[in-house]
Amino acid sequence: MLKRVFAALVVMVSLLFTSFSQASTAWDSYKARFLMPDGRVVDTGNKNVSHTEGQGYAMLMAVASDDRTAFDSIWNWTNKTLRNKDNGLFFWRYNPVEADPVADKNDATDGDVLLAWALLKAGQRWNVPAYTSASDAITQAVLKHTVVSYAGYRVMLPGANGFNLNTYVNLNPAYFIFPAWQDFAKRSHQVVWRDLITDGQKLLGKMRFGKAQLPTDWVSLAADGKLSPATQWPPRMSYDAIRIPLYISWQDPQSALLTPWRNWWQGFNRNQTPAWVNVATNETAPYMMNDGLLAVRDLTLGERLAEPQITAQDDYYSASLKMLVWLAQQR
Repeated sequence: MLKRVFAALVVMVSLLFTSFSQASTAWDSYKARFLMPDGRVVDTGNKNVSHTEGQGYAMLMAVASDDRTAFDSIWNWTNKTLRNKDNGLFFWRYNPVEADPVADKNDATDGDVLLAWALLKAGQRWNVPAYTSASDAITQAVLKHTVVSYAGYRVMLPGANGFNLNTYVNLNPAYFIFPAWQDFAKRSHQVVWRDLITDGQKLLGKMRFGKAQLPTDWVSLAADGKLSPATQWPPRMSYDAIRIPLYISWQDPQSALLTPWRNWWQGFNRNQTPAWVNVATNETAPYMMNDGLLAVRDLTLGERLAEPQITAQDDYYSASLKMLVWLAQQR
């Protein structure tokens, strides 16, 4: 009997260490492909630009992999290069070939939130108060400049400028990063974070467009509370919206908000799942989901995934989704 118990423990410990070593291998592969020596993360699918989204993703991965050296490199570059000193947010995009690499002075709130979330996690993991203080400063700037009450909802706009059009606001539901908002609520005890979660979930429950009954990448919320696909973008569930079920699953893998996604994806064989659907015409993409998108599909359908394998076929976004799915499973 004792031998069997001991053998079982050996197997459990072996699996635990195997998981961590494999994850470390994936992170090493990710760094080798996308992290520059100065701490800039390059979007290989988009002319090697960088954005706060990618910097935040990589910082989360570094914390999860206990890689403080990489974390500091990424954060220091981001803070030095992208911080907007006027409002405490971050310029969303860096293009190294332009005369002014940060020509667009707007932020992207998902990037701001990801940076703050990674800093909070880093401060807690490595007991560094400077990280948590930096996180607090960013979250307060986000609340001040991007969170509004509109049509009876508390919403986080996609950026500080250009999304409140008075008679309606444009939202990006892929920026509803519920697990981060939940951690900010625990950290600060500010009611606004709970409001954002509650109202964000209510809104997602109503963003069921077309035959697919799915949200689009961009959604307009009118002053009377009506929701519709935003007219400035194609009415598609596509590469932005794929992160919606990722963040829902990350917070609550049993959430009823995942049901429309499961219903849609279960209508296709895994390797014949189209990359996007136009909810206005029901047209689907003529090409299939890549491995990163499929990782989100698998997570949403309750599959327990093996360690991410970052391959030569993965561009930045596909590889990032694979890594984020792995992080979500470690919740």
